Amino acid sequence: MATHAHAEHLEHHGPPAPHFSSRVTPGVLGMFLFIASEIMLFGSFFSAYFFVRVVNGTPWPTPPFELPVFVAFVNTCILVTSSFTMHWSLQSIKRGNVWGLRAGLLLTFLMGLTFLVTQGREYSRVGFAPKDGAFATIFYCLTGLHGAHVFVGLSILLFMTIRAFRGHFSPEHHHGVEIGGIYWHFVDVMWIVVYMTVYIL
Repeated sequence: MATHAHAEHLEHHGPPAPHFSSRVTPGVLGMFLFIASEIMLFGSFFSAYFFVRVVNGTPWPTPPFELPVFVAFVNTCILVTSSFTMHWSLQSIKRGNVWGLRAGLLLTFLMGLTFLVTQGREYSRVGFAPKDGAFATIFYCLTGLHGAHVFVGLSILLFMTIRAFRGHFSPEHHHGVEIGGIYWHFVDVMWIVVYMTVYIL
């Protein structure tokens, strides 16, 4: 009897198994909570933009500076397209299409890298620096903050792509692709907001 009780104690040793919704896994929920915190971070910069441009009436862009709207539009098209390839890669692995997964991740990474390199070239040719007034400061803060998020997204995509080529994902185990994809879609949507706010409005 004592032996049986001891064996039962060993069997239940450690914390109990976590209970969570069948529709939202802890990893996905954690990514959503992280994205919520990042939205608040962007919100603080948009608040600064609002006070600089609307409350203080700072000209946007401040003469004689100009914004490369067309280059930003092309970059926006590239980043939005990368969301479709990211979605394609996730749907591919759910159907067991490993080559679709690899192609989608690789294309997404290359388009994200193109976006970041183009933004770097834009900085080198735009003709103003963060020290050139409130307009320039807010421009670099908002676009630079987003660029930093693109860099983080590219790092995640790189590891996802390496894992995909090593055969780590399957129709039953694809949460790494799903969670990374959620972050990448967030980066894309946030850029649309930044693009419309900084370049268009």
